[in-house]
Amino acid sequence: MNKNQKFFPFLKNYKTLTEVLTDHGLASLGDTYVNFVYSLAVSNKKGKPVGRKVKGSFLAEALKNSGLREALPSGMSRHKMADAAEALIVWAWLNSRMTLKESVAVLEKSDNAVEGFTLLLKKINKKVKFS
Repeated sequence: MNKNQKFFPFLKNYKTLTEVLTDHGLASLGDTYVNFVYSLAVSNKKGKPVGRKVKGSFLAEALKNSGLREALPSGMSRHKMADAAEALIVWAWLNSRMTLKESVAVLEKSDNAVEGFTLLLKKINKKVKFS
């Protein structure tokens, strides 16, 4: 059991990146977390609070651009690729690999959502190690 499982008992011990990317439960939680992170970044840029929903097509494109597509089974839909991005982003936060502030900062610096999420996924991938 890792230290974060005490606070988040639903966390599994994943052996591979593919296991994280294909976890539907993580993707569901990640959907909400990704929208929250993105809303914070947009709020900071605009100087006022706003709520935003990230398009799945943006996340799927970012996943491909980040080089993480190769960790997924072939024939996955864009929707499933977006789910994979959401799963990895929330997993990184739950496991203290990427803080909320770090994620917001990466998105805030980017010119558009696809670029921002591509950079975020690349940064997370560099921090992820599976045995």
